[in-house]
Amino acid sequence: MKHRKWIGRGILLAALIGGGLLVWQELQPKGLGEGFVSGNGRIEATEIDVATKLAGRIAAIAVDEGDFVQPGQELARMDTEVLRAQLSEATAQVKKAESAILTARARVAQRQSEQATAEAVVYQRQAELTAAEKRFQRTDTLVKRSAVSRQQLDDDRARMLSAQAALAAARAQVLSAAAAIKAAESEAVEAESTLEAARATVVRLQADIDDSALKTDRVARVQYRVAQAGEVLGAGGKVLNLVDLADVYMTFFLPERQAGRVALGSEVRVVIDAAPQFVIPARVSYVASVAQFTPKTVETASEREKMMFRVKARIDPELLRKHQDQVKTGLPGMAYLKLDPEAEWPAHLQVNVGP
Repeated sequence: MKHRKWIGRGILLAALIGGGLLVWQELQPKGLGEGFVSGNGRIEATEIDVATKLAGRIAAIAVDEGDFVQPGQELARMDTEVLRAQLSEATAQVKKAESAILTARARVAQRQSEQATAEAVVYQRQAELTAAEKRFQRTDTLVKRSAVSRQQLDDDRARMLSAQAALAAARAQVLSAAAAIKAAESEAVEAESTLEAARATVVRLQADIDDSALKTDRVARVQYRVAQAGEVLGAGGKVLNLVDLADVYMTFFLPERQAGRVALGSEVRVVIDAAPQFVIPARVSYVASVAQFTPKTVETASEREKMMFRVKARIDPELLRKHQDQVKTGLPGMAYLKLDPEAEWPAHLQVNVGP
């Protein structure tokens, strides 16, 4: 009796399993038709490494793995004590250069005043020379008439030569004053260049200080903390790894004869193995231009023998934004692609993910 009871239970269990298999087979899609193709792949997303611009010590990290971050949010901060000291020094150099410019400009004005004085002396000496030449000419005429002594003529000649020398000296003084102006102007230009360099140093150091606050420019999720607070990193050292939640896609592969019919923007339906009840809309954002061997994730041996083209189906960023808490990368699934724009999606591939 016990054996009969166990045999009966076995037959009942086998019947239930067989019936379940029949029901499951009946519920499976019966094919997509000529206007559709499919391929298996995984959900992926663009990854961003948050890294340091300069070598330094991590002062603090403000987020943990799994946290959602928003554009402009500070994720970590590098120690800036040295940079701030350099900034103070550069600021002092700016003030020093500004003072040097004022001094140089005052020196230019002084040299210009000296030149004007020298030019006035030239006019004075020119007038004195003219008077001495005329006096000498008159005395020379009178000497020829024996109206004055030759001694008077010699004295007037000496006065004329002295006036010529004084004029030459005054003109040399003008040239010297002009040269002094050029030198003062060069000093002013140098001071202005020093000021520009000092200001540029201030801007650079301030930019380095600003860049020491590591921020994100997009909506993302922290995937890994690569480093910890207190660690010293070199320039470009990675601190965090983020997943861009606005650029999520499934990569799958299609054979040559099908990939040639795929256009950018073609409609795709994504079904994830972990949640097969949901159909997610997507569009083709990339089709490889060069064929490659099919990766091992393709299941059948016959498909692995073919050359395949990689295709990316990008999920709508607006939809991702509304469901970012559910976005996970690495999940396997199927991508169904519509090749014929006139074809109608079957009932089991109608989008059922709310906006």
